[in-house]
Amino acid sequence: MAHDDDSFIREVNEELRSDQMKAVWRQYGKLLIATAVLIVIGTAGYRVYDYWTLSQASASGDKFLAAMKLAEDPSTRDQAKAAFEALEKDGFGSYPDLARMREASLIAEQGDKKAAADAFAAIARDTSVPEAVRDAARLRAGWLLIDDAPYADVSAQVEELAVPENPMRHSAREALGLSAYKNGDYARAKQWYEAIAADGQTPGNVANRTQIMLDLIASSGKVS
Repeated sequence: MAHDDDSFIREVNEELRSDQMKAVWRQYGKLLIATAVLIVIGTAGYRVYDYWTLSQASASGDKFLAAMKLAEDPSTRDQAKAAFEALEKDGFGSYPDLARMREASLIAEQGDKKAAADAFAAIARDTSVPEAVRDAARLRAGWLLIDDAPYADVSAQVEELAVPENPMRHSAREALGLSAYKNGDYARAKQWYEAIAADGQTPGNVANRTQIMLDLIASSGKVS
């Protein structure tokens, strides 16, 4: 008898659950179907976008490598320049910025340091470019100006990088020190080289060059 009671209770419970499920389905069935469809569409859309992103990046990467190869040969550098310019317009992801940087380097390699410095400075001013790339462009512009430009022009490019928290400060300070030295401002050059020497994180090669420059400044007798 107890067994029959248990079976009856189970049947009642199953019936109740069935009725509850039917009620839920009547009330929320369309919403559940719509949600399931959206999940499927969203997943498929993500897969399509992911594939498209990878294919676009791969295509731009192949074009960038091809342009780099052209840049290695002096006879095809004009073609390389055109290829970099095309990537700047149509490249995907970070490749337009990389193409601009490499094109500016190519201009420098062809001997026009002023035009190259201007190209790097333009990248540095472009707020759509990632900050790290802008800082690298600013540093390159400063170094290209050292031989022929006044100290103020070099300072305008790199002095903001010469602060303690900036990872590019060592190269920025060295550029400022060398520019000041070349322009005959030995006191300012000494200040920058001493800042490099006092920085415990200065790389060894920079520290070695700094000591040489400090010795040269001291031997000049123009700065106490």
